[in-house]
Amino acid sequence: MTTVLVTGGSGGIGLAIARRFAAEGYDLFLTARSGDRLAAAAAELAPARVETATIDLATPAGPAALLGAVEQAEMTVDVLVNNAGVGLFGPFAKTALARELAMIQLNVASLLELTKACLPGMLARRRGHIVNVASVAAFVPGPYQSVYYATKAFVLSFSEALSEELRGSGVSVTALCPGPTVTGFHAAAQVRRARPMKRGLFLTAEQVAAATLDAVRRGRRLAIPGWRQRLMVSAIQLAPRGLVARLSALASKPAPGVEEIRR
Repeated sequence: MTTVLVTGGSGGIGLAIARRFAAEGYDLFLTARSGDRLAAAAAELAPARVETATIDLATPAGPAALLGAVEQAEMTVDVLVNNAGVGLFGPFAKTALARELAMIQLNVASLLELTKACLPGMLARRRGHIVNVASVAAFVPGPYQSVYYATKAFVLSFSEALSEELRGSGVSVTALCPGPTVTGFHAAAQVRRARPMKRGLFLTAEQVAAATLDAVRRGRRLAIPGWRQRLMVSAIQLAPRGLVARLSALASKPAPGVEEIRR
């Protein structure tokens, strides 16, 4: 049976992706920080086989702990969905360095370590898929969210490069770049923006999950769910970078206070 490992799988985009794979008959291994939410997710996804591990991937020990839990469950990862992520809002001069380092650990280092660990087995079997959740933010400089946007730019560049390295290997890599999505991550982020985001730009987690499975089936290197989002990215790529940064600053300037938001 094919096994899908989903990080940040207790809610939002991660749980929506897990639902889609469960409906297709896959076994699942879900991880997140909340044991209660993981238990609820596992119960919802029954009768699919769902194993869980309560692990914080924002710590350096997190990836090894997760890999050990997967091994203990005697599951072989055929599809890796690196979905867990965190954002931090506020002027860089005032944000907490400890939170930014934890963000880099979660958004970049843990993603990298899990990919490195799961890839050799996929290559040996000549099949597998890796989904790295980036963001449309990966295409944009992010004033007031500078470290978060930079981590997503890393995820996009790394995923596209790795996809090319693996051409013809039987293993594909998708950089999933959703725009604003109706989850706890973006709902909490919006109320702290000086200029609230337009609701027409938002997709549901279920729409993003549907695009994810389509990308896995087709072996797509890049998936940007939603035609408005794809149009926006095309416009960004044609515009001068200075103008893009300025518009991004106007859109992202936070209301008073700094808040950490996790997917």
